Amino acid sequence: MKQKNIVVALAGNPNSGKTTIFNALTGGRQHVGNYPGVTVERKEGRVKYKDREITVVDLPGTYGLSAYSPDEVVARQVIIEEKPDILVNIVDASNLERNLNLTMQLKELEIPLILVLNMADVAEKNEVKINYKLLSQLLGIPVIRAVGSKNEGIKEILDAVVNNDSTQHSTSGRPVRYRQEIENELALLQEKIPGLSLPALEAAAETDASAAIPSLPSRWFLVKLLENDKELVRQVAASGTNQGVMTEIEHSRQRLTDLLKHDPEIALVEDRYALIRGIYRETCQRGALDKVSLTEKIDNILLNRVLGIPIFLGIMWLLFQLTFTLGAPPMDWIDAGVSSLGDWLNANMADGMLRSLLVDGIVGGVGGVIVFLPNILLLFLGIAFLEGTGYMSRAAFVMDQIMHKAGLHGKSFVPMLIGFGCGVPALMASRTLENPRDRLVTMLVIPLMSCGARLPVYSLLIAAFFPGQMGGNILFSIYLLGIILAIIMARVFRAWVLPGEAEPFVMELPIYRWPTLKGMLIQMWERAWLYLKKAGTIILAISILIWGLFTFPAVDNNGQPYENATVQAENSYAGRLGKSIEPVFQPLGFDWKTSVALLAGFGAKEVVVSTLGTLYSIEDQEGLAEEDKGSVSGFAERARKQSGYTPLVAYVLMVFTLLYVPCMAFIATMKRETNTWKWPLFTIGYTLVLAWVVSFLVYRGGLLLGIGI
Repeated sequence: MKQKNIVVALAGNPNSGKTTIFNALTGGRQHVGNYPGVTVERKEGRVKYKDREITVVDLPGTYGLSAYSPDEVVARQVIIEEKPDILVNIVDASNLERNLNLTMQLKELEIPLILVLNMADVAEKNEVKINYKLLSQLLGIPVIRAVGSKNEGIKEILDAVVNNDSTQHSTSGRPVRYRQEIENELALLQEKIPGLSLPALEAAAETDASAAIPSLPSRWFLVKLLENDKELVRQVAASGTNQGVMTEIEHSRQRLTDLLKHDPEIALVEDRYALIRGIYRETCQRGALDKVSLTEKIDNILLNRVLGIPIFLGIMWLLFQLTFTLGAPPMDWIDAGVSSLGDWLNANMADGMLRSLLVDGIVGGVGGVIVFLPNILLLFLGIAFLEGTGYMSRAAFVMDQIMHKAGLHGKSFVPMLIGFGCGVPALMASRTLENPRDRLVTMLVIPLMSCGARLPVYSLLIAAFFPGQMGGNILFSIYLLGIILAIIMARVFRAWVLPGEAEPFVMELPIYRWPTLKGMLIQMWERAWLYLKKAGTIILAISILIWGLFTFPAVDNNGQPYENATVQAENSYAGRLGKSIEPVFQPLGFDWKTSVALLAGFGAKEVVVSTLGTLYSIEDQEGLAEEDKGSVSGFAERARKQSGYTPLVAYVLMVFTLLYVPCMAFIATMKRETNTWKWPLFTIGYTLVLAWVVSFLVYRGGLLLGIGI
C-alpha cells in the first residue's frame, strides 16, 4: 500500500534562516508562485526520503499568529485551513527567548510540531549553551540542533518528519497556561459556547465563502477571540450563526478588564512570555554578557551617524560597477551566439516575410534582451548577497533619518531596495508596513527605483555612448537619481496627498553572517528565470507585434514597394503612430522611433531595447561591417548612426526610462494590493509627468551647459 505524501509547513520569524533550511531540504526541486487571491509569494518544494514523498511549504516569515499584517494572515490561513501534517518551527538559536513566542502559539494549535534551533553555531560562538534534551521535555516536542548554511541537522529534520506519529499532538509537555482569572473565564466560555469551532459556525461557509471558519481547537479559538483577533472576529460576525458568541466574548473581556485593570490581550501576552522566560532560564546558559560581539563591532562602523550613508552609497556604487564590468565578457559571449544565429538564418533561409520575422522580429527583438542576462544575474546575485549578510536591514536603519524627513521611516526603504530587482516583489514587501498611509506612499515611490527590467536599456545606451570606465559611474548616477526623486516625491505625497504622522521606526537588525552560495544562486536563478520567461512570452509577443507594425504596409498608396527600409519604416503603422506622438517627446530630444520604443515599454521595459533592436535590424545596415551585423557592438553602432543621439540624448532616454511607469505587471499588482484602480492610474499619470519634466530639465540644462552634445 502506497504511503501518503507528508505535507510539512516551515514557520518562523523573519531572519531565522527559514529559507536556508527550506533550500537545504528541497534543493532545486522548488516551485514559486503566489497564494490564491493575494500577492504573497508561495514557495513549495519536494523531497523524497526513506521512500516517503515530502512536500515542504515555506510560510511567510511571521512573529506570531495574530492577523496584523497580510504575511501573518497568510501564514495562519495556511496552517489552520490547509492543515499540514507537521509544522516545523525554525528559530534562531542565538535569539531563542524571543523566537519561542511563535513556538508557544503554534503549540496551542495542537498540530504535530518539530522545533529546529537553527544557527546553533552562532549561539555557541556567543557562549550560549542550550540543553536540547531538557528543552524537548519541557515543550513536549522534538528539538533539533541545526546549522542550515552547513547542512547540519537536515537529516535529523527529515528523520523527525518521517518518524513523527501524527496522532501525537504538541499538547504534551508543559502546556501554555494563563493566570487563574483567564483560565476560569476560558472554562466558563467553553461551558457556555460548546463546540465553538465545529459545524455550528462552519455551516455558514456553504452559503458565504468569506465566513468560512476552519476546525480549530476550541481553546485556541477562545484565546484568539479574547485577544480581539480582528480576522476571527470578522469571520464569526460574518457567519450569521451563534449570534450570542461575540456577546459572551465581550462579557468575558469586560469581566477580565475589571479584574486585571487592563486589557486581556496584554495579560495573555504577559503570561505567554512569563512561561517562555521560565523555560529559557531552565534550558539555556549565557556566557559573559559584557563581551562585544562581532556584529556590534561591525555595526559601530556601518551604522555610524557620519559614515553610515557614505558607506551605503559606496557599497551600491561598487555593486553597479561590478554589475557592468563583470557582465561585459559573458554578455559578449551571448552576443556572439545571438549574432551567429541571425547569420545562420540569413544564410539558410530564402528572402521573405518569414526570414524577416525570425531575424528582425524575434532574434533582433528577443535576442537584444537576452544578451543582457549576465547584468541581470549579477545584479540579483549582489542583492541576494546583501540580503543574506543582514546588510539590507542596516541600509534601512542608516536611511531612517533621511526617510523621516520625507514623512516615512527606514523600514519603507527596504521595499525600495528590493525594487532594484523587481517592482512586483517590492510591492509585496511593503506589506510589512502596518500604517496604511506609510504603505501607500511607499508603493507610490517604488516605480522610481531602477528595476532589473530597465538594466538592458541602460546597458545598451552606456555601451553605445559611454565607453570605458564611465559606464559604472553613469549607471550609479541613474540609480542614485531614482533614490533621490523617490525621497522627494514621498515628501510631496506625505504633505499633500496622504498627510499624517509617520509611525515610529522599529526594525530588527539580524546578526551578520555569510550567506550560503547555494541560497544566493537559488535566489538569483528564481529572478533570472522570471526574466527569461518574460523574454519568451511577453517580450516575444510584443516583439512580433512591433515587427508587424514596422513591416506593414509594405507598399505605398500606389501599390509600389518603398525605395528603402528607412522610408518604409517611416510609413509603416508604427512610423505613423510615432510621428503622431513625436511632438510630445521632441522637446526632450527624442525622434519618432524613440517615441514608439517608449510607448512599447509600457508592456515591459525590456521592450524598449527589443523595439529598437527590431527597428535597427529592419533598417538599412549599409556601412556597417559584416561581422558587426546582429551583434551587440553592431547594435550599439547602429544606435549611434541611425538614432542620431548624442550622449546627452542617450542619458535623457535613460532618465525617462527610469521614471515612467515600470510595466503593466506592476500596475496589475498594485491594483490587487490596493483593491482599487485609483492609485494605479494615479501612478501612471504622475510618473509620466515626472519623467517628462525631469527629462526636459536634464536635456535643456545639458544644452545650456554644453554637456554631452
